[in-house]
Amino acid sequence: MQADKKITLLIKNIGQLITMDGPIPRVGDQMKDIGLIEDGAIAISIDEIVSVGKSDEVEGQSTLAENCTVIDAEGAVVTPGLIDPHTHPVFAKTREKEFEMRTEGRSYMEIAEAGGGIRSSVRHLREASYADLKNATAERLDRLLSYGVTTIEAKSGYGLSTESELQMLEVIAELNETHNIDLVPTFLGAHEVPDEYRDDRKGYEDLVINEMIPAVAKKKLAEYADIFCEKGVFEIESSRRIMSAAKSAGMKLRFHADELACIGAAELAADMGAATADHLVYISDDGIKAMARAGTVAVLLPGTTFSLGGSQYAPARKMIDEGVVLSLSTDCNPGSSFTESLPFIITLAAVQLKLTAAESISAVTVNAAWSIDRSEMIGQLMPGMQADFVLWDMADYRELPYHYGVNLVAKVVKKGKIVVNAQNNGNGRD
Repeated sequence: MQADKKITLLIKNIGQLITMDGPIPRVGDQMKDIGLIEDGAIAISIDEIVSVGKSDEVEGQSTLAENCTVIDAEGAVVTPGLIDPHTHPVFAKTREKEFEMRTEGRSYMEIAEAGGGIRSSVRHLREASYADLKNATAERLDRLLSYGVTTIEAKSGYGLSTESELQMLEVIAELNETHNIDLVPTFLGAHEVPDEYRDDRKGYEDLVINEMIPAVAKKKLAEYADIFCEKGVFEIESSRRIMSAAKSAGMKLRFHADELACIGAAELAADMGAATADHLVYISDDGIKAMARAGTVAVLLPGTTFSLGGSQYAPARKMIDEGVVLSLSTDCNPGSSFTESLPFIITLAAVQLKLTAAESISAVTVNAAWSIDRSEMIGQLMPGMQADFVLWDMADYRELPYHYGVNLVAKVVKKGKIVVNAQNNGNGRD
């Protein structure tokens, strides 16, 4: 306890306080260690965690500010704020018609080849105003926040022109300043080849490299660059060329990798020192080993396989056994995984990826924070960390995957401020 810091928010009588104290990132059996304190408390000064520990000890050592808020958790669970490391939140229209087409037997690639998929979202986004995009994205952020998500990685990628990609990143930048959720921006100009370049793929790659990347870097609008490294989209050599340019421009790297077929994308991501390789449904054994050696985080997106009606999921247990750093994400997007519920993804991770509740919590806290280079601020409930956490309406953290399809969030605290109460439906805007 730092004597000069008066407590502005005190949560006491926490049945299970999950601090995530321990190694960063978690690998292998470390993912089962969640730093659990029973009958715990957490004390905050403004936006910083001052102390965590047993309820009586923390309360007894705390000097409360005059208007300190004291919350009795009544035996509930508290976790760090959830972190979603792969989202596409900026888009103009939903694609429910394509979802129904898939239920009728059309594949994702068949729909895309017929002009649907990402290219459909591109056409809609280019017609939308900045204000409409901002407002629609803010509503999605509200829903993410209501499910306990306090930080996301947010991608562009539905503009596919220099002007539209910059507009998407500017929406992300503005919302990072005005919304309670923190957004980490990623440039995804290499998400697909737009309609006007279908007969000139090399020309579009040149546009991304020679115009888009320099424009994004000049405006400092993206911390990361991403690419859809996939058969028939951006294959290995094209991906290496584009991502080399992004890396030279100062961006860190993320990859959509081996989602629909195994083409060696995971190996490329590892070889290029990427922060993450995501999806990985068809990753090879060599790819798993390469990622483990390189320290490239595997961001798994079981909601995408679920929404697409697939039967094969990423080999999560094999990755954990090989020492790969594992994270989970919603992949919130209008086409292949339209959900803002990271708790539902945790249920899918239990049922389909065979992760325990503890492993999934590690995946959406410390490991997700590591994947976006925010481990010094978030992902743990420890003195000196940013006060981002969730109070859950449950007595045992293992209810998180078990009690599915409902929102168990009671309160969300972001930077020391209560931003969600179950009663207010999680409106996350100031």
